[in-house]
Amino acid sequence: MSETKQMPLVDKLALLNREIEKHVRPDTFPLAIRVLRPGEEAPTKAKRPVRDLQVQISICQGITMSRRYGWAIAMGGEDLSCPIAKAAFHFEEPVSFYTEGNLAHGMYAETLACAQLTEAEVPRFSKEESGTIVVSPLSRATFEPDVVVVYGNSAQVMRMVAAALFKTGGSISSEFSARADCADIIIRTIQMDSPQVILPCYGDRVFGQTYDHEMAFSFPYRMADDVMAGFTGTHKGGVRYPIPSFLQYQAKYPATYEKLNDMWKE
Repeated sequence: MSETKQMPLVDKLALLNREIEKHVRPDTFPLAIRVLRPGEEAPTKAKRPVRDLQVQISICQGITMSRRYGWAIAMGGEDLSCPIAKAAFHFEEPVSFYTEGNLAHGMYAETLACAQLTEAEVPRFSKEESGTIVVSPLSRATFEPDVVVVYGNSAQVMRMVAAALFKTGGSISSEFSARADCADIIIRTIQMDSPQVILPCYGDRVFGQTYDHEMAFSFPYRMADDVMAGFTGTHKGGVRYPIPSFLQYQAKYPATYEKLNDMWKE
């Protein structure tokens, strides 16, 4: 895939999208995500929730809009309703009421001390890392992503894990807390600079309306060439989706069926 380094960005994104579609066959659009740096403008066609939809949303809602509607969405702090996202992405200062665990206490954690530990595990941007979050279908993106994320079932996520590890071997380490999967998808993937298996959180299911059978897989865009090579290599090795069932066996039937077969043999 070394030749992709000379490709225009939009062509490389389109190629990556085709490889994902070919080998994973997701039900919804693979997504490109970028956190805008100071001075960067959101794509002109990107919808701003407050400006264009007249509503504040959660990041998981924006991700679902993009992967199901095909929209590009740009979300700044003013566009967000979710307090956990505002704190994690540093659109607001994480005040003591938040860091002490009051949001998790009683819902996700028995005691305030447990809740504080739970909250501390949510990945967070520093003020310098914070920026408007742009989400777009990968095939339609006009910007270089920080992160690529694909939703699918567990077999599809397994297929992506295999592709991501083809060049390196080893395994992928991810963390799960049932909360704030937007931070896992974007912040943890960027900060760890490594792929992540994503367990959709409760909020993603309630507000993002993610289905029970769905998981997600995210990886840094810098890995695009290796992931595409991994799809090709593992495909040649026999790792496929849909998963091929082994069918070269002789079935055993009810006794009356077998008796009829025996009668014909006679």
